[in-house]
Amino acid sequence: MAAGRGTLPVRMSVIEGNLTSTGRRFGIVAARTNDVVVSRLIDGALDAFRRTGASDGDIVVVRAPGAWELALVLRDLGRSGGFDALVALGAVIRGGTPHFEYVAGETAKSVFHVSLELDLPISFGVLTCDTLEQALERSGAKGGNKGFEAAMAAVESADLRARLKAPAAKRRAR
Repeated sequence: MAAGRGTLPVRMSVIEGNLTSTGRRFGIVAARTNDVVVSRLIDGALDAFRRTGASDGDIVVVRAPGAWELALVLRDLGRSGGFDALVALGAVIRGGTPHFEYVAGETAKSVFHVSLELDLPISFGVLTCDTLEQALERSGAKGGNKGFEAAMAAVESADLRARLKAPAAKRRAR
């Protein structure tokens, strides 16, 4: 039998995260560079957390100088303890030099490595765009808000990890 959502055998357990952030604590680390874009990503992320039940007291926002610095700040925030998930937000916009490739690629890799090092979900909401117009579209205009999407992924990941860490008898399968 193919493994798709509607084709799983009846007795098979499927564990998924729910979109609820009640009682959980989240951190957002956002770059100050390209703030006209990043501030919209922050607004989207905060909206997602609030819609899923987080109170403002359960959310910490830290501003890093730029995308390059996100990983170190995420690591320091994560090590401070008490977070169920973190969100990295930023916007790297292509210019006329190879700088874009270095910053975009290494930022993605380093955020992923910090997540593994800390054993903590870190959602990646760093835009990598060719133009400012593309970045604005992805931060709340035509392309939705990738900050909102990254926060929703953090909420679901935090819930999923809590379910996976719970004793097997307490897991609620779908």
